[in-house]
Amino acid sequence: MSAKAIDTKNLDTSFSPGEDFYHFANGGWLKNNPIPDEFSRYGSFDKLREDNREIVRNIIEHVAENSNTDNQSDEALKIAKLVGDFYNTGMNTELVEKYGFEPITQDLEQIEAIKDISDLSSLIRHFYQKSIPLLFYLYPSPDREDSSMIISNLHQGGMGLSEVEYYRNKDQRNEEIRSEYKKYISKMFCLVGKNEEEAKNAANIILSIETRLADAGMTRLELRDPHKTFNKVSVHSLEDICHGLDWNSLFEGFKIDTDSQVNIGQPQFFKELGDMMKDIDIKDWKVYLKWRLLNSSASFLSSAFAEAKFNFYGRYLSGKESMQPRWKRVTAATEDALGEAIGRLFVNQYFPPDAKERMLKLTENLREALRERISDLDWMTAKTKTHAFEKLDRIRVKIGYPDKWRSYVSLNLSNKSYYENYRDAAIFNLEHEMSKIGKPADKDEWHMTPQTVNAYYHPLLNEIVFPAGILQPPFFHKDADDAVNYGAIGVVIGHEMTHGFDDQGRKFDKDGNLNDWWSKDDANNFDQRSKVLEEQFNKIKISDDLFANGKLSLGENIADLGGINIAFHALIKAWSQSPPEKEIDGFTPQQRFFLAYAHIWANNIREKEKIRLTNEDVHSLGINRVNGPLPNVQEFLEAFSISEKDNMHLNEESRASIW
Repeated sequence: MSAKAIDTKNLDTSFSPGEDFYHFANGGWLKNNPIPDEFSRYGSFDKLREDNREIVRNIIEHVAENSNTDNQSDEALKIAKLVGDFYNTGMNTELVEKYGFEPITQDLEQIEAIKDISDLSSLIRHFYQKSIPLLFYLYPSPDREDSSMIISNLHQGGMGLSEVEYYRNKDQRNEEIRSEYKKYISKMFCLVGKNEEEAKNAANIILSIETRLADAGMTRLELRDPHKTFNKVSVHSLEDICHGLDWNSLFEGFKIDTDSQVNIGQPQFFKELGDMMKDIDIKDWKVYLKWRLLNSSASFLSSAFAEAKFNFYGRYLSGKESMQPRWKRVTAATEDALGEAIGRLFVNQYFPPDAKERMLKLTENLREALRERISDLDWMTAKTKTHAFEKLDRIRVKIGYPDKWRSYVSLNLSNKSYYENYRDAAIFNLEHEMSKIGKPADKDEWHMTPQTVNAYYHPLLNEIVFPAGILQPPFFHKDADDAVNYGAIGVVIGHEMTHGFDDQGRKFDKDGNLNDWWSKDDANNFDQRSKVLEEQFNKIKISDDLFANGKLSLGENIADLGGINIAFHALIKAWSQSPPEKEIDGFTPQQRFFLAYAHIWANNIREKEKIRLTNEDVHSLGINRVNGPLPNVQEFLEAFSISEKDNMHLNEESRASIW
């Protein structure tokens, strides 16, 4: 047993638990872990990601240096060569600087050669097949009416700013963002030889086109609604919705049956895009398409382009003070290109089988705890509970790494150009994705690499996935007491399970189909209880003129609260079999549970990043993932003797109680 699973140096006892539990639990850690210049926020997740990145770097460099070793299988040699070629060309800064933007000059020339709408449509199709999505995204996903089959999906795109409201809102902050965005665009056009006037004119054209796309698009809040974004039509009917694009040729290019159906996520966006195809002058389209190519390629060109991109997205929008060192950026790019191949090497060295067994046991304990909590609900009818039990029982659990590994045998890279390797790998990965369409869903496939420090619930597959990367301290301590592991990884497990029953996940049934299995009264009860949590978060002040968005973050907040309640319930059951020690380091087992939970959300964050994430992210800020849900949890209030006079106290009638 490791008492240091809760390190008292991480606490700040100048805060009382009832005043501000987040800073009580994490104040020491926050003081001792200032934000490195290359980060916009730095917390427990980031620290573990950095540790994993060092491991991955060592794996990559070792494989790259030993790619010609004879005592390896043909498959291992192939992976070693791919990893080595990609990483080494990325690290060859002399060659990258020498090429400048030469790797995309042929693409720029192709754009310049466009003469009419037919050429424009052909180029968009051609670029998409090179994994350069200029205006929209096409991707595979389970059919929401029959999740056993994969269909094609179309999603809005074509915007350099990540939220449509950045284009729409007329307040001072968003006006400033658009102004800085235009400066960034101008800088990039100057780097490819345009004079200042030409570059400024290009920026105006691009912002005008992107604003029109944004005005027709959906906000992040609207995108959360699975009904609004499900509009299945035939491929042949796309021409009636979005004129001017040769949709049949695009789908045929990916060997997708043109007699099949496609989910068009944002019909109004695609209708507007069709109108824009004929409204906008070809010369303006050329400017816009060059920008889309430039912006998507900048990180793989010479330093002038990479730095210009960082200065806008990293420094201006997020408040970062410096770029990451090149090895980190190239390591991340290598993982993006060859993630599962690297993951296979990662788990061979860093994920023991006993960790998987313990996680499986933990997960089943959490599943049983959620079953008992559903059974005890006084606001849900027996019939809806039966459906909830069926869905809970059907949740598939994936721990550590895939049971079968993806093959990279048909991918070939070279040691010529970083950009070309990036593009070849992107094409390979895109073709792999497109090949799924029209086939049964592969229930064994993973959508995160094993080395990822994260976890997810997939509503269409009704599965929860915990990669090996997260199954390390502070999330999972193989030698710690149960209180710590249930408070950390146990809550993460409960969080992901609860996503199956959050405000959007609850709309999918046991098979992952979009299907209303709730009685009307039960659905109303759920909405009323969720509204309490939404309004609690709406009152949290982020800055002088900004409050948390309780509606945008509702699903994650429900999952946080559910995860805490379910994990603590499971812990009580575990203690009935194996009673805990009374105290460790002066803290009761109950207190250690909540301290472990609070610590996984420890992070320092820059002011700009607070504002950006509040506007863009469906997750609450770290401090609010602790101080937000905990006042709703009676066991927390009892563990730290929190009374009505304390900030962290909520009267029982004001608390959110859902799962």
